[in-house]
Amino acid sequence: MCGIAGGIAGAQGSRFIERIAEATDCMASRGPDDRGHKVFGRLALGHRRLSVIDTSAAASQPMQDATGRYVIVFNGEFFNYREHREFVLSKGCTLRTRSDTEVLLNLYLLEGERCLQRVNGFFALAIYDTREKTLFLARDRFGVKPLYLFEDGDSFLFASEMKALIRFGIPREPDPASLHIYLQLNYIPPPYSIFRQVRKMMPGTYILYDAGKNKLVREASFFDISPEAPETAPSSYADAGNRLHELMDASVRRRLVSDVPLGAFLSGGLDSSIVSALAARHTDKLRTFSIGFPREPYYDETPFARKVAKHLGTDHTVFDVGNRDLFGILYDVLDYTDEPFADSSALNVYILSRHTRREVTVALSGDGGDELFAGYHKHRAEWIIRNRQLFTATLRNLYPLLKHLHGGRGGSMANRIRQAQRFADGARMNARDRYWRWCALAGEAEADRMMQTPAGSSGEYIKRKQLLTSWIGDGTDLNGTLLNDVKMILPGDMLTKVDLMSMAHSLEVRTPFLDYEVVQHAFHMPAKFKIDAQHQKKILKDAFSRLLPGEILSRGKKGFEVPLLNWFRTDMRDLIEKDLLGDDFIRSQGVFNPAAVRALKQRLFSTYPGEIQGRVWGMVVFQYWWRKYML
Repeated sequence: MCGIAGGIAGAQGSRFIERIAEATDCMASRGPDDRGHKVFGRLALGHRRLSVIDTSAAASQPMQDATGRYVIVFNGEFFNYREHREFVLSKGCTLRTRSDTEVLLNLYLLEGERCLQRVNGFFALAIYDTREKTLFLARDRFGVKPLYLFEDGDSFLFASEMKALIRFGIPREPDPASLHIYLQLNYIPPPYSIFRQVRKMMPGTYILYDAGKNKLVREASFFDISPEAPETAPSSYADAGNRLHELMDASVRRRLVSDVPLGAFLSGGLDSSIVSALAARHTDKLRTFSIGFPREPYYDETPFARKVAKHLGTDHTVFDVGNRDLFGILYDVLDYTDEPFADSSALNVYILSRHTRREVTVALSGDGGDELFAGYHKHRAEWIIRNRQLFTATLRNLYPLLKHLHGGRGGSMANRIRQAQRFADGARMNARDRYWRWCALAGEAEADRMMQTPAGSSGEYIKRKQLLTSWIGDGTDLNGTLLNDVKMILPGDMLTKVDLMSMAHSLEVRTPFLDYEVVQHAFHMPAKFKIDAQHQKKILKDAFSRLLPGEILSRGKKGFEVPLLNWFRTDMRDLIEKDLLGDDFIRSQGVFNPAAVRALKQRLFSTYPGEIQGRVWGMVVFQYWWRKYML
């Protein structure tokens, strides 16, 4: 795992090349083991290295092939590189290391962009052809590894993190449509970013850029998913489950390849338990790690994690977290966040990654299981709307009453009320609007009220919303909804969270559920194998039932949440009321409506705050980011 940066400077952009070392080194936590950069006239490549496979100095980057023609910077892992190593050697290529990077570079030498079809792994990469003067960029199929792009008509830059582009000295003009989306979702999905001239490279795509002529040659997909593939659909439910077990076991085994210590996150939920169970079969005394909130029982999952660890015989470690721990890492998290990103569970991942990194360098996670196999509450709600019209109509009619009840996330009853309110609200909408609303913490009207210059009715915002919900299907099959999660929520939220918070501690996190063979199989089976009237993740539970305790298979979904409300009302009250959301800062900033911000704070400190804490956290993150990067 590493950090990469570089690009092509146009006539007005020579300063970019001069700052390649600075831009690369600001990502030191992504690669604490080595650093390097090369300049080829108006083009530069930079690399920070976290040594995982072939830790020798010979595998440092930027790396050139034996002829010197091709140069690569690579962030990620190529898990099946060993089998392709024999292929490139058979074609006469010379290999000087045991690294996956060198194998990939030589595959590109032999096959060009077609080589990406061979790669099972996750990555962001850049390869420069010194003879043809072309720059090749690619991002993995599901967006596990990030890649930000800056274009201004003169220069073209890329980096693993926004902060590297900022160190290059790019102009920083906020994008109103992106801000409006952020105020709803608490993150900005790809391909958009907070800046007008910066975009996130879409997962599963590559770019070929002519450095000599300073122009884009081609941008295209090398991978896509279809929820309808009858020619490869499993013949039966039993066959689908058996195949899923085989593919997941193979995926986990691939991800155990490492020249450094390795472990697994274990929350006690189904997905991380499956990954840990499979890894434990192929590892002698697997190390597993979890965090808990012993003083917040509603949020604490450690009893389940311990139960699974005991069942599997893993060497399990629990890190207990309290408000003081959260406040202690607050500014570290805010400082590392170089684009507004406010999934509050990032705080959990930050603490978990920090403690885990003291023991291992690589950790497996269960990310992706919910999106592939219908694990979220919104999936249950969507199934009901599409399959239980009478119940849906009844709850829809009750919405005028339900919206006046006091729901929230602080307890089981309040949470049920909150879910009923969101269900009834969504039941009044079409499928795309409903999906968007259920992904959001705030509605479009609420986001508009927060902004000094509302953007919710702009053509640009409407176009983006349509694009970001374009995979939603009709009918009773939910695979289109799940595909939208894979396209929007995974790269925009879940994978961004894990990448940011793990890389802050130089910890590599691997995601077995996002092996492309597993994902393809998941979308080649009908959604009824995953969710029906009684079950969610049905096939996942059945396929792995013999590996786990029955209690884990029968428990409901529990999010990786943070007890924000009490924290905001105590340790963070002054930071919210008087500083970041204080009237003076809001007025001088000129971005938000002061009256709307005051109303947000009043509700937070009222008797019935509902679920307002998520929106407040979004504002805290944005304001801290603004103060750091925009003033």
